[in-house]
Amino acid sequence: MLGLWVAVLGPVSLYAQSASSAEPSLAVPSSQAGLVGGAGTSLAMPTPVAAPAPTAAPAPATALPFPTSPSGLGGTVVFGSQMFVGRFANMPFTGFNPDYQIAVGDRVLLRIWGAVTYEAYQNVDPQGNIFIPNVGPVSVLGVQNKDLNKQVEAQVRRTFRANVGVYASLDSAQPVRIYVTGFVRAPGLYGGVSSDSVLNFIDKAGGIDPDRGSYLSVKVLRGGKPRANINLYRFLLDGELDRLQFQDGDTVVVLPRQHTVTVMGEAQNAYVFELDRPEVSGSDIFYMARPKPTATHVSVVRNTGVQLTSEYHRLADAKPVMVRSGDLVTFTADKYTTTLLVRVDGDQQGDRSLVMPVGATLKDLMARLNPSPRANLDGVQLFRKSVQQRQKASLEVALRNLETAALTARSSTTEEANLRKSEADLMLNFTARARSIQPLGQVVLTDREEADKLLLEDGDVLNIPTRNHLVLLSGEVLFPNAQVYSPGASVDDYVQLAGGYTQSADTSKQIVLRSNGSVAPSGSNPEPGDEILILPKIESKNIEVTRSVTQILYQIAISAKVALGL
Repeated sequence: MLGLWVAVLGPVSLYAQSASSAEPSLAVPSSQAGLVGGAGTSLAMPTPVAAPAPTAAPAPATALPFPTSPSGLGGTVVFGSQMFVGRFANMPFTGFNPDYQIAVGDRVLLRIWGAVTYEAYQNVDPQGNIFIPNVGPVSVLGVQNKDLNKQVEAQVRRTFRANVGVYASLDSAQPVRIYVTGFVRAPGLYGGVSSDSVLNFIDKAGGIDPDRGSYLSVKVLRGGKPRANINLYRFLLDGELDRLQFQDGDTVVVLPRQHTVTVMGEAQNAYVFELDRPEVSGSDIFYMARPKPTATHVSVVRNTGVQLTSEYHRLADAKPVMVRSGDLVTFTADKYTTTLLVRVDGDQQGDRSLVMPVGATLKDLMARLNPSPRANLDGVQLFRKSVQQRQKASLEVALRNLETAALTARSSTTEEANLRKSEADLMLNFTARARSIQPLGQVVLTDREEADKLLLEDGDVLNIPTRNHLVLLSGEVLFPNAQVYSPGASVDDYVQLAGGYTQSADTSKQIVLRSNGSVAPSGSNPEPGDEILILPKIESKNIEVTRSVTQILYQIAISAKVALGL
């Protein structure tokens, strides 16, 4: 099979080799063939003829495993430090750059078809030429990528005036090695191609040191002389990045940072910003920090010598204010709320969203409702975000105490240590599941006379349940279900109708939740709309673990109406 392949393609390949000193003919472009290309003539392309291995670029130096979220200045994140986490280093530029200038060492794909057939990859020689059989050397050094095909075609037309199609495109840019130094994490020599951006090489060096390096002053030196001065904030804020064409031996130098301002609060970019001078105007800070629409005021805390002084300005008046290096700028939403938005769910026939004045009570809200005749106004439920957050925080404290108790339990024997390890694994799995449960944030409304005096909060949700004669049963029962209310029936009666208790049920831990969020006294019979929760048994020799798990189960059952199993 190999001999047949050579026999078929051999003549064309041998012609290409004998006609010039170019590499063997190649049909399929290398992996970087899409890097740059030119516009060819309107003739059809020939069938590919051969495929030698492409010239390999030098392997880049291995980047160190640096942190993915560098920070500086006491933990405040520096603007720009989020760029260099390995993405640029792992993604070299392989797009079409029309302004790229052909350099020595670049590889050009050349195809000629028609009266004369020729196809090969040509490396630009030290004199800036590529050699075309029967045409001779063609100068391409310094030619822009967008003009490469025109340049080559014009030279070929001097020899072959008709019946010949020409296509030339840059297959791969010149491999280069660039020095990266200054205030980067890992100064050194790094490989790439001449079309790579400065971001690529800085990323390979681990990125700019956020505590010391500058994002405003990155210099590129060639032969010891300045080639470019790059401001990376232009790229971060406006998407602008100077296109550079690197040469072997160029040096990228990250200069030291000089001045900084810290921005906090209601800003889209709440970071430590670098300044190019000791003092800038407020408009410059606005441009970098991008205040949120909710921001109304800005405070400036100045660190002047041994004293701290503060200024407070309306956002509209703050642009002329001068901000100095070392200042702390905080954007705030200093608004006075005069109305509240309350949502009404359930059996409500009127508006679902009601605007109430600040200071309105639950009684005021009830007066504006338009419930249906089926509504159960005695069982209204009030859900509040602030209560939900406190319930979640309280649950988190209990879970941490449980983890501490499970992981610090002592053992006197190997067998006991193994049991403790298994128990700890079980508790960690339990806490992970418990953390995924979200409390409802329900406010218990038992005493309606006092509940009517309850002040509303913005975002409150009032649910009006429909009257029903069902009792819900969940937790450690064989068949959790909803049963028709039976007057005088006890919890055990409902459990028996659900198939009885499971083997892991703790029959002493029965919780009856009223629709208004309250817990019925022990031994009370369920009422219509109530929910029965049967909790699991806790088997542990560690008293602290047992106490913590019991507390957590009750917290989850009451705050989220969930009977969580072990």
